[in-house]
Amino acid sequence: MSPYRTRPATVALGAAVLLAASVAAPGAAAADRSTTALTWYDATAETVAAAGAPTQITNSRTWAIGWLAAARATRSVPAGVDRGPFQEAALAAAVHRALVTLVPSRTEQLDATYEKTLDAVPDGPAERRGVAAGEREANLLVAARQGDGLDPGSVNAPYPVRPAAPGVWQPTPPAYAPAAQYGNRLAEPFVLTAGDQFRLGPPPALDSARYAADLAEVRAYGGADSTARSAHQTETATFWLGSSLTLYTEPLRVALSRAQQGPAGQARLVALFHVALVDTQIATSDSKYAYERWRPVTAIRTGALDPDPDWTPLHATPAHPDHPSGHNTYSGAAETVLSALVGPRTAPFDLTSPTAPGVTRTYTTWRQLSEENVEARVLSGIHTRSADEAGLTLGKEVARYVLRHAGRLLAPARDAAASSR
Repeated sequence: MSPYRTRPATVALGAAVLLAASVAAPGAAAADRSTTALTWYDATAETVAAAGAPTQITNSRTWAIGWLAAARATRSVPAGVDRGPFQEAALAAAVHRALVTLVPSRTEQLDATYEKTLDAVPDGPAERRGVAAGEREANLLVAARQGDGLDPGSVNAPYPVRPAAPGVWQPTPPAYAPAAQYGNRLAEPFVLTAGDQFRLGPPPALDSARYAADLAEVRAYGGADSTARSAHQTETATFWLGSSLTLYTEPLRVALSRAQQGPAGQARLVALFHVALVDTQIATSDSKYAYERWRPVTAIRTGALDPDPDWTPLHATPAHPDHPSGHNTYSGAAETVLSALVGPRTAPFDLTSPTAPGVTRTYTTWRQLSEENVEARVLSGIHTRSADEAGLTLGKEVARYVLRHAGRLLAPARDAAASSR
């Protein structure tokens, strides 16, 4: 089955219903209200880039908490107050409170942005109640996620490497670093019932034709000295080498800036994207460490199929098992959320990469990003195509599940202090 299968009608319908209440009519008011979401999107990106955690999933968690709090706070507008000022204040207050709590070293910069945001919101009960709602939802969500296992220490919990054997993951050259991200599979998801809810089936058997084809492709196209790989293919591998969180920050911002939605819909888009990506990364590590499949460099150097002890991949192999590709679980989930909530196509947008300075690529669909990710990890010599395609499947399954359960996820917290006067 193609990894690019059409999203189920239930997901499309659910996404349409989910956003219907927040779609704003075109015009100056809608354009003005979008500024608040973009301001705090940029503030979140800058905060994570400047002082974020060393683990990607921890930074995804920061995004998810701040924007999920904002989505909850903006969802229900109290009677008797103006919707626009309330939602602007609620969004800003939620993201600000979450960020200063989770990344306190950036408090000064965040406070300055917050002050400017509120200066632009009309004073009055709508602003006051919006601020109270945003702060309340952020406080409750931060408290609820305490001890969720997504801190850097828990994410990189020690992993006991099994003795070397055919197919079994081993630390890879040149660093032979300890296994990373093992603890992800033990963390608490936002929406999934458990990390193994969508566990993939096993990778191709070592004596299968598919495995032989996978390994031959990586050997030919992913080697450091490959003569089969074209210059454009090398550029593709290098372009998608970096952090998926970093590489998808601009595409999500493009979607946010072009979506015809008010603050509630914009907060919902960012929240669902990052919640889906946290849960996808948890599910990714579950499958990786359930199967412990060795990486191509180990298979090619020490395996039974024409071993070559000197073979070296174009790019250094990350320190965790092959099946599935984490870059592709990320891209599969991202593609699914963006396609469901803003449509599969968009006007052309340019994208750059920190690992390919001077290179700019242009895209018109979210699927193109996924397609390039599949190719890139093979061309880098660090994943088999089977692992890449399995990654797309897993990311899409998790994202669909998150979208189907978005109503429950986005419900504002209810407690004794839930009403603000």
